Amino acid sequence: MLNWIWLAFLLIAVVVGGFTGQLDALTKGAFETAKDAVMGIALPLTGLMAVWLGMMRLAERGGLVQIIARVLRPLLRRLFPEVPADHPAMGAMVMNMAANMLGLGNAATPLGLRAMLLLQQLNPRKDTASNAMVTFLAINTASIQLLPTTAISYLILAGAHDATSFVPAAILATTCALICGVLMSKFLERLPIFRPGAPDLPESTSDTATAIAEPSAPLEEPVLTPLTAGRQIALWAHALVFALIFLVIYAPGNMDCIPRLLHASWHYAELFPDMPMAHKPFLRALRTFSLIAVPWLLTFLPLYATLRGVKVYEQFTDGAKEAFATATRIIPFLVAMLVSIRMLRDAGVIQALTRYLGPFLAHFHFPADLLPMVLLRPLSGSATLGVFVELINRPGIGPDSLTAKMAATIFGSTETTFYVLTVYFGSVAIRKTRHAVLAGLTADTVAVIASIALCRVLFS
Repeated sequence: MLNWIWLAFLLIAVVVGGFTGQLDALTKGAFETAKDAVMGIALPLTGLMAVWLGMMRLAERGGLVQIIARVLRPLLRRLFPEVPADHPAMGAMVMNMAANMLGLGNAATPLGLRAMLLLQQLNPRKDTASNAMVTFLAINTASIQLLPTTAISYLILAGAHDATSFVPAAILATTCALICGVLMSKFLERLPIFRPGAPDLPESTSDTATAIAEPSAPLEEPVLTPLTAGRQIALWAHALVFALIFLVIYAPGNMDCIPRLLHASWHYAELFPDMPMAHKPFLRALRTFSLIAVPWLLTFLPLYATLRGVKVYEQFTDGAKEAFATATRIIPFLVAMLVSIRMLRDAGVIQALTRYLGPFLAHFHFPADLLPMVLLRPLSGSATLGVFVELINRPGIGPDSLTAKMAATIFGSTETTFYVLTVYFGSVAIRKTRHAVLAGLTADTVAVIASIALCRVLFS
């Protein structure tokens, strides 16, 4: 399906650009985007992937992935029946979902790419998306995010009096999107039109398929050093330190006793002045946890692996090596999709759709001001952010209006579907995506509808 979508993007952009006189801007924008896709996205993503794939290797070798997979085995078996319960792909998918829920985008993408690589090992058709891959990406596209920090931050900068009021609506909207996205994925995979073809022959000589997905057995239980009493004390000490850090950030005014005990002269900064503890304790706790989650993971995983007898530096570097091969595979797919999206924008297609569809959507109480953001959201995260910021700062709307709350809810409950599909499928050279686009767009559509309906109920 992506083949036809990509071709349609190019043809529509060129035809519309020709009639609107934007061919020069369209051409310039296409080459600028091709450069940015490599230098601004792929290369920085390589460094992030190196860190998180190295950490993922430590989690695997330390036995954490197996523990996570065992705990969630009943749920995962229903969602991914074709994936063995003890396969490391289960743990990688769970860690990706957890990172998405906590808003840890820098961690979620590398972990998701790792999950796709492991799912590709089980895929009998190396150029075609498996059912497990499509379901995983439907979950990824509609992943529940407990605290949409980006939208909150820009509302604060715009002067909103209650920048976090939309969070419950965003959580409910993305929950609806997640359920519908998974159900649509499971429904479409049964239709004859989306059934995959015959499996690849064992003697297939496809260099790409062989390099990406060599046959791999489920990860066996590693031989680990037992957690003696002393080693368990070390883990509890680590947890205690981060618990104190959590309290320091969550309630800085109540923790002045710590520097006095340590004979220190420093004091604590108020990191969330917009969110008084007495008024929003739960949301403040979520933001605090989101802030310390990455530092906690970056120290807990190496510590745990060390205590289980893993040579952490060697294993980390071995895992990090995978990042460079993955980034190389992503680049062609990333350039193709981002260039076509930029051409659509520069040709004026998005603006034309907004102009003609606005009056029609008004009959359904859909604010026309939200349409550009809704149309751009599946295509480009940065463009959507720009539209969102302009909208909440626009005279006559403002950051405290119902339209602004709807926009923040949509931004926090939807995903850049085409970007996600391009990067994830590109990382394992999948060209036949089957029903992944429909499942992802279903989740986005449900999220938009639920966002508007919930905001009208909660804030009208």
